[in-house]
Parts: sequence; C-alpha cells; structure tokens
Amino acid sequence: MRIVRFASPQGMSFGVLDGDGQVAQIEGHPFGQISFTGARYEQADIRLLSPILPSKVVCVGKNYADHIAEMKGLTGDAPKEPLLFLKPSTSVIGPGDAIRIPAGSTNVHHEAELAVVIGARGARNVSPEQALSSVFGYTIGNDVTERDMQRSDGQWTRAKGFDSFCPLGPWIETDLPGVGLDAADLEVTCTVDGERRQHGRTSSLIFGIPTLISYISRVMTLLPGDVVLTGTPAGVGPIRAGQRVECTIEGLGTLANSVADADAVSTAGGAR
Repeated sequence: MRIVRFASPQGMSFGVLDGDGQVAQIEGHPFGQISFTGARYEQADIRLLSPILPSKVVCVGKNYADHIAEMKGLTGDAPKEPLLFLKPSTSVIGPGDAIRIPAGSTNVHHEAELAVVIGARGARNVSPEQALSSVFGYTIGNDVTERDMQRSDGQWTRAKGFDSFCPLGPWIETDLPGVGLDAADLEVTCTVDGERRQHGRTSSLIFGIPTLISYISRVMTLLPGDVVLTGTPAGVGPIRAGQRVECTIEGLGTLANSVADADAVSTAGGAR
C-alpha cells in the first residue's frame, strides 16, 4: 500500500495511491485501521507533499563502505557502532519541492538514502529481533549536505540542517512488492540531470535496519512517524541551481527535486 500526504483545494490529507493512479482520501492519519472518506482525486488535481512530517529525522553516517572510502579525508574510518546525527523537522520537503542552496555555498551534495518510517507503536529499547515490528513502511530520502561546512565545523548539524535539506517521498510503501517489509536488498540510485552518480544496494549497509532501529531506540524514543535515514552509497557530488536530482529505490519509485538558490525561492508560507 502506498500512503501519500497531499494538498487539495479542501486542505491537507492522507490518502492511498491506487493502482489506477488515483488517490483515495483516508480519515485522519494512516497509523492503525485505515478508513476511507469516499473522496478520490486524480494526481493532476492535487499536490503530493512529504509523506510524513516527523518529529525528528535520525540519520546514520558512514554506513556504506564505498562511501566511507570516497569520503575518508573528511569523515575518517568506518565506525564500530552506528554513527548518529539529527536533521530538524524544518529541513523536510516533499517531492517536486526545491532544494535551496544557501547563499554563498558552492559545495552542496546529494545523498540518496533508504528512509524507514516508524509506525504507531514507536520504538523504545527494542531488540534487533523486535525492530521490524516498529516499522510502518519505507520511503526515499535525500540527505542534502553542505560539504564545506561539514568539513569546517567538525560536527554536522549546520551542514545538514538547512531548510529543504531533507527531501522525502514520494510516498510511504507499507508492503514492498514480493518482499513485504524486508528492505534488506534494494537497489539505490541517484541521477543529476539524467546522469547517474550513485548506485548501491541496501545489502551493503554496514549496520542493517534491525540493528539501526534497536541501537537508536536505546538512545532516544522513536515516535510514530519518525524517520530513520540509513546511509548513502558512493557517488555523492555537488548540485547547483537549475539542476534536477532524482533518487530512486527499487520497489519505492523516484523522489525528484529541483535545485534553486535560496534567495530565489520564497520561504513564506507553503506546505512541506
């Protein structure tokens, strides 16, 4: 089932994307028993938003060996335990929204990642064996990073925390075709203006999804709707205004975003 969050003339709602491409509106939030309102929309008549607004986005750094190798001069060796950092909820944008390059920045990079969405039960002090029962579904994330700030600051909050630096979407897949909730071996790619830059598989994660959820849940409570970004494969590189970034994950679809200069995009109003 593909869960979307969308804006229509009647306001913001959650819905289910049907096989015929229509969106069936649901009552309230998608956690628990889903109840349909009876309203249906053509995709052309609505705007897809980020499929969830998490209280926090918990990110995992250096979780693919090939990415560690390409970034060794900046981030060091492979960690012995998951390396965690946070993105603020204000960094989240949806499919089709613009990634905004901060004024004066010339080294902003894309990072395509599998994103795990936590379900209604949340996760606190769960074991790896219990972890997948806390998963609601999966979506696609882009851990946009200002690389010069990452290098100069010594910690990553500013480099990864700008508004628009966490595209999510286009929907949450609650049952990956043929594999259920097992996302242990999915292809991850990223293209910029049609040129493929990143390519990897989630089977190459140093720390797998159950391990990550368990580890994080022993540090902080994961609330319903929270998002875990699992790390990015090699091939990260700069993006600039006017380009189009597409992150694709097998079974999940494609998250596409334009890139614009921050001063060229209004930050007043709008929905994430």
